[in-house]
Order: sequence, then C-alpha cells, then structure tokens
Amino acid sequence: MQFLGSIDAKIDAKMRVFVPAAFRKVLQGVAQSAFVLRKDLFQDCLVLYPVDVWDAEVQHLRNRLNRWDKSHQQLFRQFVVDAERLDVDASGRILIPKRYLQMVGIEAEIQFLGVDNTIEIWRKDRLAETFIDPSDFGMQIQEIMNKENPNG
Repeated sequence: MQFLGSIDAKIDAKMRVFVPAAFRKVLQGVAQSAFVLRKDLFQDCLVLYPVDVWDAEVQHLRNRLNRWDKSHQQLFRQFVVDAERLDVDASGRILIPKRYLQMVGIEAEIQFLGVDNTIEIWRKDRLAETFIDPSDFGMQIQEIMNKENPNG
C-alpha cells in the first residue's frame, strides 16, 4: 500500500473532510475503510495510518519495549492514547476531532500528503516550511544512498 501526492482540501464547519479519491482508491484496494489518526511525533501535522499499518506499527513498538519496564510502559501508553480510529463514511469523509486540529493549528485549509503507507494532514501554509532546500536535499539523498546499507 502506497499513498503518493499532495492534495489541497478544506475542512467543513462540522470538522469533516473528504479523503482524496486517489487515497480512498488505495484503501479500497486493500479492503480497508478506516484510519487511525495521531499527531506526528516530530512535526506539526496529523498522520492517518490505515488500520493494518497502525496495527503493525504498534506491534513493532511493543516488540521493542519491555512490558515490565515502567518508562517503556509510559512511552507505549502515551503513544497509543494519543491515537483515535476514524471511519471513512459513505461519502468518503472523515470527522477529525477538534482537539487534533487544535494540536497542529489547523482551521480550514489543509493539505493531504501521501507519504508511503501513511497520509499526513498539514495546515496548508505550514507544509512548505518543513522542506529542505532542493540542493541540500539532493546532497543528503546522495550521502544516504552512497552509504553501506546497515540493514543488509
């Protein structure tokens, strides 16, 4: 499953937004109709995880943590408590709880960004601030791709 592209959208007065058709098509291809929403750990954006992707991420995190370690238990709790399941309605919309919109300063205009197996939701005027200068971007990609792959 892979989401690609950048799509502008608007949130309505009831805090609903249409999931872009291209992204809904990807979901339908894997027989899913729901997401898990969470604020990104590092950026001021929201992340939509298809349920299967979320389940795999949670399992991966759980496998790296010791259930009997207090700090690990706190980390896991905080990670999952800040998440919420969102069902895509018959019209292709999701209802984004107000608290999530407030976390990242979203009011009306947003930008959906397909990022591999997740979808990011950005306040439209903030996304450009996060990108690396194009020449630096190319150099950083070159540096990473020329390193020995630590994963085999």
